[in-house]
Amino acid sequence: MASVVLIRTEGRAMETYGITGADGKFSLKVKPNTQYEVQISAFGLRTLNDIVDVSDVDFTKNYTMSNNIMLDEVVVKLPVTVSGDTIIYNADAFKNGSERKLEDLLENLPGVVINENNQIEVEGKVVNKLLVNGKEFFEGDTKIGTKNIPSNVVDKIQVLRNYSEVGQLNSVRSSQDNFAINIKLKEGKDNFLFGNITGGGGKSPREELYLAQPKIFYYNPKYSINFIGDLNNIGEIALTRRDIQGFSGRFQQTNNRSGTNIDLGNNNINFNTNQNNALFIENKLASANFSYSPKDNLDVSGFFIYNYSRIEAKENRLFQYTDALLEIPDEFTEARTQELSTQAVIKLGVSYKPNANNQLDYDLFSRFSDDSQRLNTNSSILGNTLERERISPYNINQNLNYYLTINDNNILSLEVQHVLKQEDPVYNAILENGNTSSGIFTNTAQILGFDTNVLQYNVSQDQKIASNQLDAKVDHYLILNNKANLNFTAGTILSRQSYNSDLLQRLDNGTVFTPTPQDEGLATSNVTDYDFSDFYLGTYLRLRSGKFTFTPGLSLHQYKNSNSQSGNISFDQRFTQLFPDLEVRFQIKKSESLTFNYRVQNQFTDVTRLASSLVMNTYNSFQFGEPSLVNGVSQNVSLLYNSFNLFNNINVFVRAAYATNSDPVRSLTSFDNIIRTSTFFNSPFTDENANAFGRIQKTIGKVRLSANGSLSQSKFNQIIQGSPSLNKSFTRSIIPSISTIFRDAPNFRISYRNGVTDNNQGGRLTKFYRN
Repeated sequence: MASVVLIRTEGRAMETYGITGADGKFSLKVKPNTQYEVQISAFGLRTLNDIVDVSDVDFTKNYTMSNNIMLDEVVVKLPVTVSGDTIIYNADAFKNGSERKLEDLLENLPGVVINENNQIEVEGKVVNKLLVNGKEFFEGDTKIGTKNIPSNVVDKIQVLRNYSEVGQLNSVRSSQDNFAINIKLKEGKDNFLFGNITGGGGKSPREELYLAQPKIFYYNPKYSINFIGDLNNIGEIALTRRDIQGFSGRFQQTNNRSGTNIDLGNNNINFNTNQNNALFIENKLASANFSYSPKDNLDVSGFFIYNYSRIEAKENRLFQYTDALLEIPDEFTEARTQELSTQAVIKLGVSYKPNANNQLDYDLFSRFSDDSQRLNTNSSILGNTLERERISPYNINQNLNYYLTINDNNILSLEVQHVLKQEDPVYNAILENGNTSSGIFTNTAQILGFDTNVLQYNVSQDQKIASNQLDAKVDHYLILNNKANLNFTAGTILSRQSYNSDLLQRLDNGTVFTPTPQDEGLATSNVTDYDFSDFYLGTYLRLRSGKFTFTPGLSLHQYKNSNSQSGNISFDQRFTQLFPDLEVRFQIKKSESLTFNYRVQNQFTDVTRLASSLVMNTYNSFQFGEPSLVNGVSQNVSLLYNSFNLFNNINVFVRAAYATNSDPVRSLTSFDNIIRTSTFFNSPFTDENANAFGRIQKTIGKVRLSANGSLSQSKFNQIIQGSPSLNKSFTRSIIPSISTIFRDAPNFRISYRNGVTDNNQGGRLTKFYRN
């Protein structure tokens, strides 16, 4: 693990570097007829300096290192160093002069990948936390940092493996899946201001074009302020709607092994347009991030994001139904869409550490939005339709965590999370009537109890979904010795959801009509209250033996699950369950490990699938819930291997996983021509999923070779038109790539993706190719 650096004496530029192996050997590729300065260093030993003249003949040099009795006046900047779980990259060693943003620099680092979604990946894991000078930078999504921080202000990049925000729990809690990246800025004055501003204007046949992107960053030892803005109507998207929904606040707790997963649902608008395929996009973004440390033991941080987007699109679709027995005609649609989205995200956090034995964290996270969609569709079956959707939801999330080290052998932690969520989706559809295609929807309208003596069907549905959930637990860590500790957990999840819906028809004369379905079991209006509770106790052992770390555990749960429909008790369930889990980690070498994980979880659905009232998803898709749905149980097994080798510059990551899901909630679907009606049931069939993913990366001189490969096989069941349908899918893909990292020559990157998917849907085979 000694570092060998070659610097050209002419120009003083670093040519290459290497890390010696266990036997002290190293091998470097150099240019002939060139003179180099050799710098060899290792912690605790005196740095060696030598001058070598390279001819066109291979040669061998032997160096002997001695104790570092006295520091030399030579500063050596190692390209890569490893200190415990931290990998430190010297940014200047990986710059070739073409980088503009942080993401350009990260792509040059061995072991670091920018994936298709522009997220940072290390050892196959997505990095969700980006720090700048140790301070949080827009928690929840790294894209806003990687695409906006200039590369020329970066001094070092620290990849923090096994990252934990609570230093007291590092030795007793596993954080193997947590990665963070800390960006160390170059040394400057106490007040460090940097950034850039981009502006532009122009004309198009349709309207004036504009672009304004200010990005200003200010740092000093006590506080930092960052502002990123973006106003344009040329289709550049700084943050997509999905990106903004990914901002969450503080890192999710890594040891949330309670065994319970309750879904609060997501009733946001399912926008019709992929933002990369729009006719027109107007985007306005204003975001600010700050951190303030009035004292060494007190940190205050937060961010604010405001984003507005207007999108217009046109889309043609052809729907083909492959089951001849259903006798459903193919449908061709032409749709024009206008989408408006306004989102605001606010986060405030305080961390107080009065001493090494106490830490108190509090976070307040809020999300507000106002989204709408207008969709004009011409269907070859139903004629002209107009759909309008609107929702103005909010989500307020609070976290309170306290950690207390009582003595060398006892640590206590309290972690509380509260979620308050309100959603109010409104859907309206206007369909033609009185033409040759009217019978298609009229049959459905009669079944649902609509008035059919109208020129057009004008149907609206208002829904209100309120969620209130408290998740709290207390942990006691008992340290038995330097290789073993016990963790005792007591916790609860208390959740309440209410659902209120009304399905109405507006007649031609403007009056409002309440339909009455032919099926007495269905209702067009309903009030559903859903109560859930989980009280649990858990015991976990963490034991290190040689290169192995064993973490077995058991958790005992007492569940209560009930819902009432319009004041009448529809379902009530109480039961007790015991869940095991196990993690085994084999630390083969310092930067090579193999991890096995087994976990069981109870999965509970949300209130919208329990409410028996009729829901109009679209004009040709209806659903109603089933009050007696119970939980599904998933069993998950995974095996993870990763190796980060600085000596031969080979990085390998492989992950394989297998999961089964018994009693899953699945759909029961029926077709009346092209009108689809679905409800839900607990499937008696077990769903399965198996997948494997691997990445290998090798750097040879200034050329980097890499290959990604994945395999995925899934099986799930549903019932269509009263018949069970087994759906199988098998996907395999490979992505080889080659890139260069020259300093003084043009660089290129070439990649190729090949993917094949075999789908077997109820005995009907379909194959998809992607190149």
